[in-house]
Amino acid sequence: MKTILVIPTYNEKENIEKLITKIFALNISDLEILVVDDNSPDGTANIVERLSNKYDIHLLKREGKLGLGSAYIAGFKKALGLGADFIFEMDADFSHDPDDVPRMIEAAQNADLVIGSRKIKGGGVIGWGWTRKFMSNGAMWFSRILLGLKPRDVTAGFRCFRKKVLESIDIEKIKSNGYAFQEELLYKTQKAGFKITEIPVTFVDRQEGKSKLSKKDIIEFFIVMIKLRFTL
Repeated sequence: MKTILVIPTYNEKENIEKLITKIFALNISDLEILVVDDNSPDGTANIVERLSNKYDIHLLKREGKLGLGSAYIAGFKKALGLGADFIFEMDADFSHDPDDVPRMIEAAQNADLVIGSRKIKGGGVIGWGWTRKFMSNGAMWFSRILLGLKPRDVTAGFRCFRKKVLESIDIEKIKSNGYAFQEELLYKTQKAGFKITEIPVTFVDRQEGKSKLSKKDIIEFFIVMIKLRFTL
């Protein structure tokens, strides 16, 4: 069964080659990578193009920095078109450990969505200060209470979907484009009745490059959560 890792990028030249090399060193059968690059001025796409001569990599170039949510939607559609059975969300900055990918694929044999969770026993976060922890925990608490989300780690961006989930929930109707995208996608998945499971992972804050989280993303998060609660 084919697995495709969808990895959005914007200025990830410090990380992308090391990440791709490590992923393929795992020798996971029938695995491909799809990089969705938002016209990175640092030449990230050029590195990916070079590596595509050696590895099973697809590159989806976009015209500019169009947002995380739209990057994943474009990547999901492309991955489905390529015949993927399992489709991952994964960051390019090593916050998500490639060594966890095989465990998530294994868990997906008995679930429709597998979340790499920082919030269950065995999971955790390395490298965050108290401010980032406070913001993350507050966002999780708010969205879990407001939307009735059952998973513990609702903001996680390390996920593995069975193709039937993304084919069923009409991803085109997902409007959030920042970090609220993760909660909206999870909410629609849960509401559709799909089986969701979590496995513990350790999230390590990026060592290279800069965080993409902005004030705009934070504001959008709260607006989207309220809209989801009272419109769906």
